[in-house]
Amino acid sequence: MAQALKPTDHYAEVVWLGVVTNDDRKELLSEVLDEVQLGFEGMPRSVHGGLTRASCSRVRQQYARGTPIRNERQLSIVSAEELDAIAAKMGVDQIDPARMGASVVLRGLPDFSHVPPSSRLQAPSGATLVVDMENRPCQFPALSMAKVIGDASKRFKAAAEGRRGVTAWVAAEGVLRLGDRMRLHIPDQPAWQPGFL
Repeated sequence: MAQALKPTDHYAEVVWLGVVTNDDRKELLSEVLDEVQLGFEGMPRSVHGGLTRASCSRVRQQYARGTPIRNERQLSIVSAEELDAIAAKMGVDQIDPARMGASVVLRGLPDFSHVPPSSRLQAPSGATLVVDMENRPCQFPALSMAKVIGDASKRFKAAAEGRRGVTAWVAAEGVLRLGDRMRLHIPDQPAWQPGFL
């Protein structure tokens, strides 16, 4: 019998950790961490934590705004390589992940923003994150970035298209540390084919 989740030979190193503790959209800013104890509600003190959340514009086709739903957006995970590509497209030296409201920056997984939904990222401690889906660019990081890079921040949304990382939620509790190598596990199933029977 095939496994429902397949461990891959792909690993990513945790190169940055942060938590957003304020809900000021114009000053979207993560507090930098060396390690974090992940719980089923996400990161301690995070404004994005909790088992549930109020539905937002991202799911307006499914729910009335404000409907309590499962919180699949506890963490925002981005790729160091994709941050470099965004910076290059914007014409700046670098993007500060703290100004994106990021939780985790990983290095080493190609095309990270497009890993399959329901993939798992597992740390040595056993802490496991479930990828919900690609995180689409929005204007809030640009408002925060404007404070340090000025008008170049206006190019963020277009530059980040397809490179904004993913949202995720905690499936297994544990500690996550800088330098940890997270293993990617992917769903072992074929792509959806609506005409197939």
